[in-house]
Amino acid sequence: MVNSQTITVQYCFPDINSSCKKEVRSGPGNVRSDPAYIFLFIFLSCISVCTVILNLLVIISISHFKQLHTPTNLLILSLAAADLLVGMFVMPVKIIQLKDSCWYFGDMACTVSEIIISYSMNASLFNLVLIAVDRYIAVSDPLHYPTRITVCKTSLFIVLSWSITLMYIIIVFYYIDHLLQSQIITSCYGECVVNGKFSWLITDLVVCFVAPCSVILILYSIIFKAARCQAKTVRAVRLALKKHSSSNSSEIKAAKTLGLVIFVYLACWIPYYVCSLSIESFTTATIASTVFGWLVCINSSLNPLIYAIFYPWFRTSVNIIVSCRIFKSTSSRFHLFPDNF
Repeated sequence: MVNSQTITVQYCFPDINSSCKKEVRSGPGNVRSDPAYIFLFIFLSCISVCTVILNLLVIISISHFKQLHTPTNLLILSLAAADLLVGMFVMPVKIIQLKDSCWYFGDMACTVSEIIISYSMNASLFNLVLIAVDRYIAVSDPLHYPTRITVCKTSLFIVLSWSITLMYIIIVFYYIDHLLQSQIITSCYGECVVNGKFSWLITDLVVCFVAPCSVILILYSIIFKAARCQAKTVRAVRLALKKHSSSNSSEIKAAKTLGLVIFVYLACWIPYYVCSLSIESFTTATIASTVFGWLVCINSSLNPLIYAIFYPWFRTSVNIIVSCRIFKSTSSRFHLFPDNF
């Protein structure tokens, strides 16, 4: 049976001699009218919109309601901000690249988009490191946690984390010759590909994945070991110290919930990094790069869903926001839950 589809070669910019080529399928399965492609485009667009909306709800909830102004929630807000960048910038760019192999916005726009993509992805991971440290202190030393971890200190660490991440991304793009206009060299006009040097690929793997993930896994192994010991103690003295057990159980519950967030993050990122090292042309538009690249992006959509499932305060705050009760003058002081977690 002969396939009725053929491959024709067109140019991104027909009027420019140095234009890149693009492959367009012609025939009954034309890419612009293929129902499967249209469904995929709509589906990914919906994921992008939902990612923006869900993370905006997290940001608005924690920013508006005073009862949610805690160090842990501030870290969740910072993580939601990074996920919001993914939904607003990273996903639309990937949808455009999926629709057409050409880049129509110029070299500098390509650099800026790649910096935003790397920045938002790395910011998410370093926020998870801060969350792991926060939960470690909360579970291992709950009595001194309120004095050791404050909103001001947490805010400072968040600002430093975002700043250091930005500096690192700029340094990497400078040394792989993809930052300044004079550095950018493309094989043809209409190309947007970051070809990193192998030495920087290994450096980025260690700095932005292996090292922070190792810290996270070590801290959470200690957290859950301490949580099991404390759970036994709580059950033994529940009647005598009911208030303390409730508070301690809330810290353990928060650790487990945020541990799930970290587990989902690793499950989404590990395949991407494994393939980036094992596939020679991973930076090109291969099926593996597309699938695992979107798996990384979808992680930003899953975090708010985890909050909605496990955090009653998030469901309550969303209900207040959707019902427009947030516009009441006293809404910032609404009581969202009986006990703090």
